Amino acid sequence: MSDDYQIHIPPSFFALYADARQRLTEPIARVRDRYEVCEDLANHLVSHAQVLNHVEVPLEAEILTRIHDGLSTPEAGVSGAEATWIVRRLAELLGWSSAPFEHPHAGR
Repeated sequence: MSDDYQIHIPPSFFALYADARQRLTEPIARVRDRYEVCEDLANHLVSHAQVLNHVEVPLEAEILTRIHDGLSTPEAGVSGAEATWIVRRLAELLGWSSAPFEHPHAGR
């Protein structure tokens, strides 16, 4: 059976669904589905964050914190780990620092 999935999933997202031995804790199809949801959401939030930055909240860290808080509610439909990943990805897309949401072991 061929795997024709063409979307690259970054290691940072796979890490959300991996155990200490780097084995997936969910089926690959679910991880792919969740990645697509999270990536789409991060991209969708770009314009919202830009508007907040220009109109309401000048501090990038405050905007990311507010968005993270919103994503951390049960109604958002994402896990806490996914919410943090989305905010990090959003910061990357915007060229902003995601320092408040960096993993304590990032860069190791």
